[in-house]
Amino acid sequence: MKRAISIFVSIILVGMLSFTNSCKKDNKIRGCTDRDSYTYSADAQEDDGSCLYEGSIVVWYDQAASDGLIADGATSLTFTLNGEYIGSTTTDIYWEAAPDCGSNGSVTGSEDLGKNKTQAYTLSVKDQDNFEYWNAVVNIDANTCLQFQLLWSKRKK
Repeated sequence: MKRAISIFVSIILVGMLSFTNSCKKDNKIRGCTDRDSYTYSADAQEDDGSCLYEGSIVVWYDQAASDGLIADGATSLTFTLNGEYIGSTTTDIYWEAAPDCGSNGSVTGSEDLGKNKTQAYTLSVKDQDNFEYWNAVVNIDANTCLQFQLLWSKRKK
């Protein structure tokens, strides 16, 4: 009988320990673990899928493009990404080298990429008469500034 009670108590103890261990809470901190995300959490130990991304583009052209645009009759340019306005400038403003995103006088667009680390956008540049000088697909990457140069080639209106 003692043996039966001992076995019964052992079974109950093993069952209780198994139940207790299965109820332990997962103490890992969940959040975004990707440093490229603007929702990154340094405290997160386990990724929970909450990472969101953004990236930027600065569009620029040099003196040769400026001179060509002016000679072609263009006085101002309007810049759009996927049809959304990101800026405008006069054609006599140009850069000797690629500016940083957000530089004074630059045409810079910041885009919410959602959960994507890279996203394709259509860049369109039109003059004051709505003539499109440039149309290109650009890939904007998370946590970066794409420096996109517009190269001049004579267009026929």
